[in-house]
Amino acid sequence: MTVHPLVHEIADAYLALVDAAAPGLVEGLYVVGSMALGDFHPERSDLDFVAVTADPVTAGQLGALERAHARLALRHPRPVFDGPYLTWHELAGPPAQAAPGPHVRGGTVRHRVGSGRTPVLWHTLARHGVTLCGPRAQELMIHTDPEELAVWSLGRLEEHWRPWWRSSSRLASRPGLACLNERAPVRAVLGVSRLHYTLATGRIASKRGAGEYARAVFDERWHRILDECLRIREGRRRRSFYPNPFVRRADALAFTDMAIESARLLGAGRLPLGE
Repeated sequence: MTVHPLVHEIADAYLALVDAAAPGLVEGLYVVGSMALGDFHPERSDLDFVAVTADPVTAGQLGALERAHARLALRHPRPVFDGPYLTWHELAGPPAQAAPGPHVRGGTVRHRVGSGRTPVLWHTLARHGVTLCGPRAQELMIHTDPEELAVWSLGRLEEHWRPWWRSSSRLASRPGLACLNERAPVRAVLGVSRLHYTLATGRIASKRGAGEYARAVFDERWHRILDECLRIREGRRRRSFYPNPFVRRADALAFTDMAIESARLLGAGRLPLGE
């Protein structure tokens, strides 16, 4: 894979800053997310990383990380450099057993975060991780369990996207109104499509890959909302496929509802596609 020059530039700056602030702390640095999955757009994508240490980050080292990331954000405000700090030992075990720890979000170091330690991250790093420092990602001892990945994907659908669909279906609500803008439909349609893809294949897809997958497996009636979300995702300047945001919102909600139910049935081993 060809790595965008900006990725190397940011990684080199980060490694110099973190080594100066906390010498020897970071033993491995890997890129995951859109860059690793071949869907990186420097002007729109985040740069998702995994930093690996020998031992858990101490309270004293947290201040050093905060200074390093603050300086990095001043030098490179975009793309945002976000990701968790993990140990080699944690990567070798199930994500659920990894203790909450430092996680950079929006360029800010959060001290004790557990939500980002997921089977998707473990699988992405093992199969697609781009090595910037340390042993090659594909040679690491990383715990990858297909059943854990499927269970997590189903849980994400039921615990996050189904409640999102319910609240967004009420137009006279903050989520309902937010669904009139471009971001919310893209996040929902492509996010649910990614989980559907994972349940169908056991693999991880980028947002673009998930949209293309959904376009191939679902009925033609869903092509317009998928094409619209891919258009927005890729920053195409062509006009919207919709006459107004209300019609787009309705299709995004209908697709999300259909795809969640399809994925649920897929998880149970029964999948009627294209309803």
